[in-house]
Amino acid sequence: MTDTAELKQRFWKTLADSPFVFLQHDGAPGTAVPMTAQLDKDANHAIWFFGSRSSDLAKGGPVTATFAGKGHEMFARFSGVLVEEPSSERLEHFWSKPVEAWYPQGKQDPNLILLRMDLGQAELWNSDLGFLDTARMLFGFDMREEAKDEHVETTL
Repeated sequence: MTDTAELKQRFWKTLADSPFVFLQHDGAPGTAVPMTAQLDKDANHAIWFFGSRSSDLAKGGPVTATFAGKGHEMFARFSGVLVEEPSSERLEHFWSKPVEAWYPQGKQDPNLILLRMDLGQAELWNSDLGFLDTARMLFGFDMREEAKDEHVETTL
C-alpha cells in the first residue's frame, strides 16, 4: 500500500524527470497545449510556465494539467489557477538555453510571459506495480485491489 505522501513524492520526482504536461483552461478543451513545467524544489505549491502573451493561457484563470510520466509509471491530473508571475527574479531563475530557443529576443521579448500555476486539487496514479504484480496481471489475476492503493485524490 502506498500512502498519499509517498505518491506525492513520486509525482514530483517523476514530473522533474519529464516536466511536460498538457495544460488547458477549465471547460475549454480546445485550449489544451503541451507545456514545459518549471519546478522549484522548495515551492511544491506552484508550477511555472513560459508562454506567449498572445496565447489563450496568458489570460490566466482556472486550468487543469494532465501528465504521463516518461515510463508511464505515474499519471496525474491536477488543477489550479494560472496568473502572470510578476517576479523578475523568478524569470531569471528559470531562464535557460532551451527557453531562449523559443524567445529569440531573449528575456526582453515583448511576447514573453511567465505564468504561475497556483496548485489545487490533484488525482495521482502510480502504475509502477513491480515485477510480481505485473506477472499477476499478465496471468489475468484481478488487480483492482492492488490498483486502488496506488491512486489518491489530494491537494498539491
